[in-house]
Amino acid sequence: MPRIEEANNLTLPAYRTKFLSGLLDPITSKGISYHLKLESSSTLAERDFNECLNLITSSSANDYASSSIGWSPKKKRKEMELPDLRYILLIHPNPPPAADRVQGFLSLMLTYEDGHEVVYCYELHLAPALQRLGIGKHLMGVMEQVGRNVGVDKSMLTVFVKNQAASTFYKKLDYNKDDYSPGPRKLRNGTVKMPTYTILSKSLQGGPMDHETKRHG
Repeated sequence: MPRIEEANNLTLPAYRTKFLSGLLDPITSKGISYHLKLESSSTLAERDFNECLNLITSSSANDYASSSIGWSPKKKRKEMELPDLRYILLIHPNPPPAADRVQGFLSLMLTYEDGHEVVYCYELHLAPALQRLGIGKHLMGVMEQVGRNVGVDKSMLTVFVKNQAASTFYKKLDYNKDDYSPGPRKLRNGTVKMPTYTILSKSLQGGPMDHETKRHG
């Protein structure tokens, strides 16, 4: 069986042991020790699912709406239920009343893109109070190490052109425009339509994860 299919067919405990050993230690930020928890689309609790969707909505709904993709909560929910998606949740150990316990998450999929075996980052979102503290970088490093442990060629993701902050963040992590990324499209009337998103990638051939400290902020 090809390794992508073999990896995606693993049970969650086996996936964790084989690809995430030592990578899910708690992250401490501002005196709070956040737990990292692995889930699949089928094991994600309804509360956690909704809190992940809330993070997407609050941070990216406007970018989706102004892009060629468009924003549809129904379609996003359906995408979040794809069977091969894996979630790394950032869990607050004791959230205040009325606060979400999921304070961030990264979703990834081992898949194929343009003939390459890749690990694809579907979503990366953090609560505003936890942004710019190195946590996003750490979660990306965890995902990339999953890819290396599986043996895929590269890591990939999609970023909206208007989201300059995200583009700068990924550039600092050595992501560059992928050959698979859409280019300008000339319409019949001569108008050139520019893409509203860019596909970025990073080679995972060689080089271990940059093991940064687990204390952030």
